[in-house]
Amino acid sequence: MMRDYLKLPARPQAEDHTSPLHCWTLPNGGIWCLIHRMPDGYRMRFPKLADFHVTHAGQITAIPVPGTDAPTLEHLFANQVLPAALSLQHRPVFHASALSIDGAAVGFLGQSGRGKSTLATYLASRGHPLLTDDGLELREADGNILAMPNRPSVRLWQDSRTALLPTDIAPMPAVSYTHKQRFDVRSLLPLATSAAPLRAAFFLGDGSAREPTITHLTPSQAHLAWIRHAFMLDVHDKQTLARQFRLVARLAAAGLSYQLDYPREYGALAQVESILLAMLSPDAHVP
Repeated sequence: MMRDYLKLPARPQAEDHTSPLHCWTLPNGGIWCLIHRMPDGYRMRFPKLADFHVTHAGQITAIPVPGTDAPTLEHLFANQVLPAALSLQHRPVFHASALSIDGAAVGFLGQSGRGKSTLATYLASRGHPLLTDDGLELREADGNILAMPNRPSVRLWQDSRTALLPTDIAPMPAVSYTHKQRFDVRSLLPLATSAAPLRAAFFLGDGSAREPTITHLTPSQAHLAWIRHAFMLDVHDKQTLARQFRLVARLAAAGLSYQLDYPREYGALAQVESILLAMLSPDAHVP
């Protein structure tokens, strides 16, 4: 369910002067997605790219703008629409990459450009199985918070691709609106294929630190950080908000949330790994 969508013929986006329910913006302040409530669900409009209709029952229909190619439409669905739509099914997804370290999940959360994928790719290349890149679904089961595995791929800018991947690996079909490329890593990196209990979550800083620095977040800081990095289709739906806030409150109270900052230099990644492994060691005292 919800792992596919119906594609309708391309057509121009009809003008809509009504106020959106919610607006996602780009780091530069530009409009990325306009969300409108519809009689049977929601419309997610990516200007000049596509409209996606998401029903309350979980059916998704895509209407591309003329000129939007199939890889771009698939990327919008998998990386933007599906995570938001899952929130309607009470399956929260967060802007995060995650790996399995010693059998437990470790997440790296942050806004676009903070280095989630670069850090996850580096750590996976060091033998820590990749759970997901760019979308972390969490589920509660038997008293645990589980991190779910996702697609076996990573998205990297050219400099990270050059630094971290073999020169002969070919990217997946390009997306029209970004130079960031996705790579299938099934034959390249170790992959986690089953859910893992969440051990720690690191919210990435802006790279201004002169050396790797980890700061434990207070429950109130953690609560705001988790909310800020959640995919939410309807930020006004009381039932969805209530379930999301219960999970976030549990995450915040668990004491597993930290801020991680480090110089955005590839030479610093080995030091980041060493600090993380020491901190996550079974014998370490973690606040």
